[in-house]
Amino acid sequence: MDELSLQGRAIAFAICTGSVVFSLALIAATPGGAIAIDAIVITVIAAIICATLCWASAERGLGNTGEVIDRVIARLSGAAQGDFDGVIPAEISRRVPALAGAMRGLFDHVSVSFDNVQRLALFDAVTALPNRINFRQTCEQMLRELAPGEAAALFFIDLDRFKAVNDTMGHACGDLLLGMVANRLRAVGDGVRADDNGAEALIGRLAGDEFTMFVGHLPDAEAAAAIARALLTALGTPFDLVGTEIEIGASIGIALRPDHGSDLTTMMRAADAAMYHAKEKGRGRAEYFTEELATRMAARAQMERELREAIDQQQFALVYQPQVCLRQGHMVVAEALLRWEHPRDGMTLPGAFIRLAEETGLIMEIGEWVIATVAETIARWAHAGIEQRLAINISQRQLDHAAFFRRLRAAMLEANAPATSLELEISETMAMQCSSEVIHAIALLRADGATIAIDEFGTGYSSLTRLRELPIDRIKLHRSLIAPLAYSGEARMIAQALIALIHGLGCEAVGQGIESRAQADVLRMMGCDVMQGFAIAEPMPEAAFMTWTRAEETRVMAG
Repeated sequence: MDELSLQGRAIAFAICTGSVVFSLALIAATPGGAIAIDAIVITVIAAIICATLCWASAERGLGNTGEVIDRVIARLSGAAQGDFDGVIPAEISRRVPALAGAMRGLFDHVSVSFDNVQRLALFDAVTALPNRINFRQTCEQMLRELAPGEAAALFFIDLDRFKAVNDTMGHACGDLLLGMVANRLRAVGDGVRADDNGAEALIGRLAGDEFTMFVGHLPDAEAAAAIARALLTALGTPFDLVGTEIEIGASIGIALRPDHGSDLTTMMRAADAAMYHAKEKGRGRAEYFTEELATRMAARAQMERELREAIDQQQFALVYQPQVCLRQGHMVVAEALLRWEHPRDGMTLPGAFIRLAEETGLIMEIGEWVIATVAETIARWAHAGIEQRLAINISQRQLDHAAFFRRLRAAMLEANAPATSLELEISETMAMQCSSEVIHAIALLRADGATIAIDEFGTGYSSLTRLRELPIDRIKLHRSLIAPLAYSGEARMIAQALIALIHGLGCEAVGQGIESRAQADVLRMMGCDVMQGFAIAEPMPEAAFMTWTRAEETRVMAG
């Protein structure tokens, strides 16, 4: 039941007052207990007069205000339901103009705030394009409105060189460039609509430098190719960014309806795969989704499922490859290498699955297993009196998180594994990019006694200043520098210079990928400190590695 309005309450108050007066007057008029008719009449008249006076007073004191407040309550109830644009009732404006003005100001403020919140929720703040949520919702609606079999196209657009601009010129310039990209995409979309063929374009920014364009009601598949050419031209034309001419370009993946799917999820997956295919083929191009890509996607999805099972079922193992001192012949360190004991394919090398593990983030879970296994192995060997240093490779995902190194340090302490038996290998490219927080976390491990090595040196772009700042002990030459040493004088000059540079930095030089005695002899003459490769020993399971170690110790002592 609805609550009484203020006017209704005033009427109820008058009635109650009249009733009380009636009761009291009746008692006063009948002292002997007998109720006479004339006493009742007098009492009723008194009650009516009193009630009327109360009503008149309420009408004057509350009636007008009560009506206004009732109107205010009704209007506020409408605003609570989202009605901010409706008029303020005239009764409120006439009788309480200050309240009417305050209500209008409040509604206007709330309406603007609501619009801003909705804009932030649905549109990208940098480009003012629909964000991922808005794009998906609108695109799904557009797909539902298409006739069965009607053509449409989804373009997945990834800028090719945006990260370099963002890193060198700063995020403010990067945001400005993204706004320019959005304007050019809008121009292409306006061109699609202006062709008067019924096509309509929806543009969105998914995240970072990834954009999408959906075009519905296409006349034919060839129209999609024309749009792709227009997009490549628009984004391939240089941008004038604060007085600097910038060229970025884009890689575009195209998924067609109904050939490559009829729902947004399927089309997005297809366009994304096509975009990566475009990048693989050289960037600055557009590629359609194909059956070959469909097969690759299915294989990728299957491998991802199998990787997750491998983590759950602990199907991974470590093998160990020795690194030997070139001058004295004794083992310096053993590199622990990851293997996947696949139930169907057998022992699988990292090259077959590490990239996918990196892309899906599964590398972090695999890395946790490696941390625990290495810590446990070092502790077990130390307990058995085997003082053997183990080297492990650090992935890009792990290097992005200082917390990884803190967990590694904690795992070593928890397992009571001496840090002096641990070596971390970080690729040259990653070492040039790691944050100061990560460098600090690595330095803490090094202070505990761990050894730090730069891997794959000589193929990236190193800064000598950066190398001097990094907490490193060893630098491993990339195998591509080692392979031609036996027959190329130019390769020997390069290797000699790099070894001298490594020694100049106060680090130990390691040659990896050595497959012949001739390569080892050349490195020995150049003053290289350590060698690793199949010419020394292949990666081995723990039992075989222990057997090899004992045989090597015997050989060294005998020699």
